[in-house]
Amino acid sequence: MPAPRGAEVPLVMDRRTFVVLVAGTSMLEPLALRAQPPGKLVRIGLLVPSSEPDPGNRFDVEGLRLGLRELGWVEGRNLVLEIRWAGMNPQRQRELAAELKALPVSLILASGTPTIRSARDGAPGVPIVMINAGDPLGAKFVASLARPGGDLTGTSAAGEEVLAKLVELLSAAVPQLKRLSVLMNSVNPANEFFFDVMSVRARTLGVRLDRIDVASQGELDAAVARAKGGALVVVNDPMFYQHRVRIVEQALRSAVPSGFGGREFVEAGGLLSYISSNAWHWRNAAGFVDKILKGVKPADIPVLQPTQFELAINLRTARALGIAIPQSLMQRADELIR
Repeated sequence: MPAPRGAEVPLVMDRRTFVVLVAGTSMLEPLALRAQPPGKLVRIGLLVPSSEPDPGNRFDVEGLRLGLRELGWVEGRNLVLEIRWAGMNPQRQRELAAELKALPVSLILASGTPTIRSARDGAPGVPIVMINAGDPLGAKFVASLARPGGDLTGTSAAGEEVLAKLVELLSAAVPQLKRLSVLMNSVNPANEFFFDVMSVRARTLGVRLDRIDVASQGELDAAVARAKGGALVVVNDPMFYQHRVRIVEQALRSAVPSGFGGREFVEAGGLLSYISSNAWHWRNAAGFVDKILKGVKPADIPVLQPTQFELAINLRTARALGIAIPQSLMQRADELIR
């Protein structure tokens, strides 16, 4: 017999129907959201190519934390950041990446091309957020910048443009430059691509390009000395950053004008640097973390490239080398060290 109008049965049925509808709707929610109930701590990993926190803030972990807080991810409230100071040994980096995967973490952030590769190889299947990847296309980390197509996305240092520009800037700074050596860490998977790009620019400027690969810090002095009689470009790498003072001092002893990707090298006495802001990469990495934790696949998140670059010139070094920096080049500089 049908229940009279206003009876409780239809209300009970509506509640049951509502529960079923809610359950069905939740099937459509991103898996990451369903896997993280409100108030649950999300665990993410960070793999850094240094054995300890860097006093020069090359690895801007605080900038990353600030970016995450602005997006609502606060350590101790809804986030755990597992930091691994991995050093520069690829095997050790892969082991720590595997350790992070086993915790497990929802994703891994990795800084620099060799460390990004180690994270990918050590933790297959885990989303990787690249921080300051030299060139993710050249390293074959992504299918394209617009559609990465795999487990990796993040920020790119626009290595192709930066290194080609360094060749151009050194050619403009050093009168009648005929030979330019390029110092590379032999483990960097993007080396072939970088050198090819730089060679194209060098040919247009009438400059011969020589490649110098090193595998350890013990080879640095002899490698830099080989550039004598020309100029030197040092490709960004954690090993070179760690030993930047040594590299710069050897370049000065050999009277070699030098170009770098980082103002810290110029502060140490290098001739010039051209690079995007390091803080920009770390701060923007937080946006990729936010998207992935909310269920967006790395394959669908475009790689972000910087649009502004900073040129720094050390005029003291130029004087010591007997180089008169053209006025036009000084006017383009963002910083002149006198």
